[in-house]
Amino acid sequence: MSVKLGHTSRSLALAVLQEIFQAGAYANLSLSKRLNESKLTPLDRRFATELVYGTVKACGTLDWILGHYVKKPLSQTDALVVNILRLGIYQLYFLDRVPDSAAVNESVNLAKTFAHPGASGFVNAVLRSALREPEKVRYPSLAKDPVRHIALRELHPEWLVRRWLDRLGVEETQALCRFNNSTPPLSLRTNTLRISREDLLQKMIESGAEAEVSAWAPEGIVCRQPGDDPLRFLREGLCQAQDESSMLVGHIVAPQPEEFIIDDCAAPGGKSTHLATLMQNAGRVLALDIHPHKIALIEENQRRLGLSIIEAKQLDATELHLSYARQADRVLVDAPCSGLGVLRRRPDARWRKESSLTDLPQIQKRILASAAQCVKVGGVLVYSTCTLEEAENEAVVRQFLADHPEFALDDAGSFLPQPRPETMVTLWPQRDGTDGFFIARMTRKAEGVAI
Repeated sequence: MSVKLGHTSRSLALAVLQEIFQAGAYANLSLSKRLNESKLTPLDRRFATELVYGTVKACGTLDWILGHYVKKPLSQTDALVVNILRLGIYQLYFLDRVPDSAAVNESVNLAKTFAHPGASGFVNAVLRSALREPEKVRYPSLAKDPVRHIALRELHPEWLVRRWLDRLGVEETQALCRFNNSTPPLSLRTNTLRISREDLLQKMIESGAEAEVSAWAPEGIVCRQPGDDPLRFLREGLCQAQDESSMLVGHIVAPQPEEFIIDDCAAPGGKSTHLATLMQNAGRVLALDIHPHKIALIEENQRRLGLSIIEAKQLDATELHLSYARQADRVLVDAPCSGLGVLRRRPDARWRKESSLTDLPQIQKRILASAAQCVKVGGVLVYSTCTLEEAENEAVVRQFLADHPEFALDDAGSFLPQPRPETMVTLWPQRDGTDGFFIARMTRKAEGVAI
């Protein structure tokens, strides 16, 4: 049964959860679409957002808690009813400011409105059992079972916690998980062709925003609380929404005016517009993406920011060399990845299957190999991802260099606005306080063999 858009925060949240868990929708896209179609007040919009992101983040733990009160497996329970129960348990266990009675009663109302006959009684019974018998829920010990303890307490899948424990240890794994569960601020990149960062920051503060300069990027502003009109400066083309760590990629590419730059896998154009800005809007930036509907996003960002040197084009990144061999001064490969460095912004990404980590490196290697053929001798190739997985990062670069001796690894860390002694740069959320990101830079020293 499909969920129609309702007029309450909870019914909207339920509709989004159905799209995420049943149709595989991205949380941010589905929520944004639903909110734009709704007539909710700002307060109700914030509550709906909290319900969606919180329930998605805590999904594994919520299902584990429900397992103590639902006799049959959740996989055998109607999916819509499961999502209603998840919303209810999330409010009972994680939202102190929501009265228990409201959490139960509103969940029952959702079941009456949207679910099959009899579902409301079932939902009521389960949630009231959870209230009467909280002692049934006992978390495993950190000492005896660190994987399950951290996974359940910190709202992450066991397979991911296990990987991080092996690599980072208990304390850092807990810190990383907690960072992922935090609310991300709005990060903005100043359009320095139109305004200085200082002037934009002043305008934002005067509008009532709580904002500060980024410690990482010279164009960056971190907005903790929006002002009276949080979208005003975006509409005026004075800035671009972009994560702090993502802004660093442009500085490591280090494009120069009048050069020809290729930005592979470019949509929605955050890095392309940054490259064009660093070039003072002089030269050529070819922004490519395989999805035709995303090309318009790149073009719209260019128009809004007042740029003119970006050419947006649909192209399969694995076939880039067929059209642009040996032509580019610099090529950026911001490769498709598991996104495990940006889980605080993409809460649904943590629940994707572990098997994707096996498939992605093969795709990444093919894209990088094609892009390499487009770099001139003396030109630069930059590979970046927003994941922390070594198999998608260092291992891909090492294999590429073994297969392409005409390329040499640069010290990427030396190109950062705040230099650091790293040949390949990894930003760790729990250490650096930013989204996780990986960046490697290579220079073509000689002609290579075409693929």
